[in-house]
Amino acid sequence: MFETSLSNLPVFLRTLSITDLLDVVIVAYLFYMLSKFVRETRAGTLIKGIILLLIFTWISNLLQLNTINYLLRNLMQFAFIAFIVIFQPELRRALEKVGRTNFSSLFTQEENNSAELVANEIASAAVALSSKRIGALIVLERKTKIGDIVRTGCELNSDISSELLINIFIPNTPLHDGAVIVRDNKIVAARCILPLTQNETLSREFGTRHRAALGLSESSDAAIIVVSEETGKISFTLNGDMSRNYTEDTLKKVITKVLSSDSSDNSDNIFSKWKEMLKWKK
Repeated sequence: MFETSLSNLPVFLRTLSITDLLDVVIVAYLFYMLSKFVRETRAGTLIKGIILLLIFTWISNLLQLNTINYLLRNLMQFAFIAFIVIFQPELRRALEKVGRTNFSSLFTQEENNSAELVANEIASAAVALSSKRIGALIVLERKTKIGDIVRTGCELNSDISSELLINIFIPNTPLHDGAVIVRDNKIVAARCILPLTQNETLSREFGTRHRAALGLSESSDAAIIVVSEETGKISFTLNGDMSRNYTEDTLKKVITKVLSSDSSDNSDNIFSKWKEMLKWKK
């Protein structure tokens, strides 16, 4: 019966070997990396142009437009050289990145790199704002979706960068008042309104930003970074708890730990360790 079921398969599936599967996987991975390269550089426009030339070449051959077909075929011979010349800087960076990559990292997920990127940009912005005593409120959405909070502000859907975060919180600008929401490595909204904590025993030294951060952390698993306008101190809030006096390095580490996929389920333990290391105030 097993032999009968195999006989019903197409010929190419019956003759498929492990080597063939490996070949397909490698080619698929290379095409995936090429598509990322195209999306992240100006190469996309050139690729579209080459595809159009290929289509016109095929059509001219089909319609027997010999002169046009001759010109297009000769033009295509220079397409590869043009690609190398025009995008030499991008190709060089890509090759340097491949050279710095460990073999094991080719098979790891990208969540850790994404978490480090977000952590670096946020920590850099927080320290810059802290040095100038500019208040800030940055929310990192995690498993609990906070679309209702996003809708209270101005949607941006911008790539995260420290420069953009700093500009958002500059006083007297349209978006500086309220919170910034970060979701999937993007700044999805600014000027968002957060619910205030109902904890009546909270110290009077906490201002509106800190109370808003605690309020959202009590009703969701979001992580919130607060920069005090009065003292310049950087605070981190998670699950209704707040620790303070973060430096750029310690803030990077705790954000990376919380956002990394391999530690998201253990965020409570991570946060408790950081509370022991930093000065804790109620």
